[in-house]
Amino acid sequence: MSLVRRFQTVRSLLKTAGSRESSSLPFRNGNEFSLIQIGDDFRFGCWRSYHSSLCHVPEAHGKSAYSRLYEGHSVNTHLLRSTMIAEFLPFMNEKRSATTQVKAPPQLQKTGAVRVSMVSPGFVYEPYALREKISIWRRCFTRSGWRRTKEDFIWELRSAYAIAKLRKSGYSKNTFYIEALELYKQINIQMANGEKKTIRKNVTERMYSALKNEIKQREAMWDGVYWEMVEPVVKIRTLQARLIGIDRTDLKKAFIQLTLEFLTKQKFEAYDAKGNVAAGDKNKEVLVRDIWVFEKSLFHTGAYWRLCGRIKL
Repeated sequence: MSLVRRFQTVRSLLKTAGSRESSSLPFRNGNEFSLIQIGDDFRFGCWRSYHSSLCHVPEAHGKSAYSRLYEGHSVNTHLLRSTMIAEFLPFMNEKRSATTQVKAPPQLQKTGAVRVSMVSPGFVYEPYALREKISIWRRCFTRSGWRRTKEDFIWELRSAYAIAKLRKSGYSKNTFYIEALELYKQINIQMANGEKKTIRKNVTERMYSALKNEIKQREAMWDGVYWEMVEPVVKIRTLQARLIGIDRTDLKKAFIQLTLEFLTKQKFEAYDAKGNVAAGDKNKEVLVRDIWVFEKSLFHTGAYWRLCGRIKL
């Protein structure tokens, strides 16, 4: 009997000590985060929003509850580790919310020093592709024909909308064709002469990288190239127009891309290192069809047309 009484006494003492050590942290205000002791292990108990609770932990003599854990004589390492996690996670949440809500200083907001500017989208939006011709019967009496008619209507509507927006900035079809043809000649001549620096202002950054690689490949094959376009041109026409908006709140901030078809007669001849003709014949005219995409910003001051892509059918 004495052995049983001793065991009960020791058990009651352990329960009393355990209840003191496993007392929950003083988190209230409807948001609780407690620790439950099971044997020697401390497990996470009630898990709710603990952000506001940790901001009101009582302090004694300028020391937080986290620092007082080090002063206790019977500090449990599991409780200490769990408390560190409980205090560290809300700090991470505070850091995340601070970065998402950060604003520029008032001085920079007034002067407009913080400004994000896009020179070019860097891609050809909806590249032009040949569409399969379908019969009138199929277009009018089949579901695939109805679907195709709807797609063609939307395709034409997008081009019409882009041209309408472009005309508000003073667009003229004839003037643009003259400018585009001159740009077409300049870029081809610069390509033939290997003028990498002068060609850069006439093309976008992505197109410049592609043309620069083409010049390197051509210089590795041939020592020189002769190129000439026979005027007048056979035909120039607009295949499609696309508008690329970059700001939903401001429809004026947009880029316009026009896809043109050039049908011209050209002369071409390539030479090797010794000056001998390696390919082509400058005395013969060849009919060449090119499809180029020109791009212009509608909101940058002094913006001009540049080559942003070439389409091979």
